[in-house]
Amino acid sequence: MLNVPLPSLTALKAFEAVGRLGSVRAAGDELAVSHTVISRHLRHLQESLDITLMVPRGRNLVLTDEGRSYHQEVCKAFAILKRATSAARARRPTKLSIWCTPGIVSRRLLSHLPKLTASPRNWDVNLQPTLAQPNLLDGEADAAIIYADITETDARLRVEDLVRPRVFPVASPSFLEQFLAPETLERLAVSVLLHEESTLQWERWLSLAGLSGKHSLGGQRLWHAHLAIEAARLGQGIALANELLVEDELRSGALVEIMTTKVFMGSYQLVTCADRWNEPAIAVLRQWLQETLKRPE
Repeated sequence: MLNVPLPSLTALKAFEAVGRLGSVRAAGDELAVSHTVISRHLRHLQESLDITLMVPRGRNLVLTDEGRSYHQEVCKAFAILKRATSAARARRPTKLSIWCTPGIVSRRLLSHLPKLTASPRNWDVNLQPTLAQPNLLDGEADAAIIYADITETDARLRVEDLVRPRVFPVASPSFLEQFLAPETLERLAVSVLLHEESTLQWERWLSLAGLSGKHSLGGQRLWHAHLAIEAARLGQGIALANELLVEDELRSGALVEIMTTKVFMGSYQLVTCADRWNEPAIAVLRQWLQETLKRPE
C-alpha cells in the first residue's frame, strides 16, 4: 500500500477544482491555465487510476460515485496540506522580502519601519527599493509596493489600493526668489522642470491640470521621483511630488507648493499572491501600510 505511486499534485489540483466548480473552464480560470490543460490533467488522472471520475452533463462535468468518493478524500488531503503549511510558517521566524518603489521607502516607510519589525514581533524585513516588479509566484519576494494607475494582473495575484495621493509641483524658496513662481500652466511648462526618467510625467500632469496641446519640455532627467524632489529642495528647478513624499519639506518650508491644483495620477498598491492574502504576516503588513500611508490631513 505504501508503494502505490501517487498522481501528480497538479492533476489532483485540477481534479479538485473541477469537482468543486463543475466546469473545466471555471477551474482553468481559477488556476490560471487554459481549459485544455485542465482537460489533459483530468484525462491523465483517470487513465493512471483506471477509473471514470467525471462524466459530461450538458456543458458541465459531474462526479461519478467513485469520483465523488475520491474527490472527498482529495479535498481532505489538500486541507491537511494547507494546515501543515500554515503551521510550519507560523513556527518559523517571520521574514518578509518586500520590493518597493524607491521614493516611498526613503521618504515614508523607513521612519515607520520599527512599528512593523520591533518587539514583540522581531521580524526580519527586507525593503528593496526598485522600480522592477518581482516574480511573486516564484517566491522572488513576498510582496511588492508599486505606484501605478491600473495594474494588470492574473487571478493568482491580488492587488489592493493603499492610497491615491494628490500630485503637484514644488520648488525651494531660493529657486522661487530667483525665478519667481509661474502663475499659469503655460508659464510653468516653460520653466526649469525636473523630470524622472522621461518628460512623460510632466506632460501627463500638465494635461490633467488643464493645459491643452503639446509642449516641448526642457529640464534635467533624474530617473527617480525622490531624486527630482531632492534636486528641487537644492534649488535646481521644479519637481512633481505628492503629499506623501514631501510632507516634511512642506511643513518645514524647505519646499513650496506651486499653484494650488487637484491632480491625481496614480495610487500606491500592495501586490502579493492571492493564496497568501490572509496569512497573518501579510495581514499585519497590510494594516501597517494602511496606517503608514494615510493621506496627510
